[in-house]
Amino acid sequence: MYFLEEDARGVKQPHDDPLVIMIMIEGFNTRRVLVNSGSSADIIYLPAFWQLKLDPKSLRPFESPFVSFSGDKGVGEIKGDQVLARECYQAVLASRENYTWTIEEKTPEIVEKLETIELVEGSPAKTTQIGTNLSPRMKEGIINFLKDNLDVFAWSHKDMPGIPTSLIQHRPNVDPKKKPVLQKRRVFAPERNKALMDEVNKLLVAKFIREVHYPEWLANVVMVKKANGK
Repeated sequence: MYFLEEDARGVKQPHDDPLVIMIMIEGFNTRRVLVNSGSSADIIYLPAFWQLKLDPKSLRPFESPFVSFSGDKGVGEIKGDQVLARECYQAVLASRENYTWTIEEKTPEIVEKLETIELVEGSPAKTTQIGTNLSPRMKEGIINFLKDNLDVFAWSHKDMPGIPTSLIQHRPNVDPKKKPVLQKRRVFAPERNKALMDEVNKLLVAKFIREVHYPEWLANVVMVKKANGK
């Protein structure tokens, strides 16, 4: 498969749209045919052929242009539809919006039973777990060590305010020369929208994030349900 310079006429650049074409099958106009570039051939290079210790006599030179594996040596020309490709992409996004994904998690096998230790008296949420097979002396030493170093624990966003950007900072790994892909803005259900705003407010209070204004909508928030149901 190769492309000429004239094939780029009428195509909005830059783009990474899939190649979607229409095919006449038994007299029917079949739309939305996706060309799967993954169904390609595996080529064995000569060094790998030598390492397999195969008989060199089984290799035969082939000087004709390679166009097919099925025996049909015909060469055809197809033209993709960029508008149709983007319509397919939007249709997939719309279908996923109303689809519920279920992830089944297997309960890991517990090698050693754990015991919950309350590190701060009167704060049942500030706990940790240690193994029950520890000796009394080792158990007491670990508990005292954890209590003496409570300042390194972060129980919520409020316990980590104002982390300097010189220590850690998140920034999108994108090419500044490329134009971001404009996604269709999604509308979340009231329950999800409340959970989303609660999490954003926690990050704002802790000064993990700050509000910025873009002239265009860039990307949608992806929400994932945790194992505890939140």
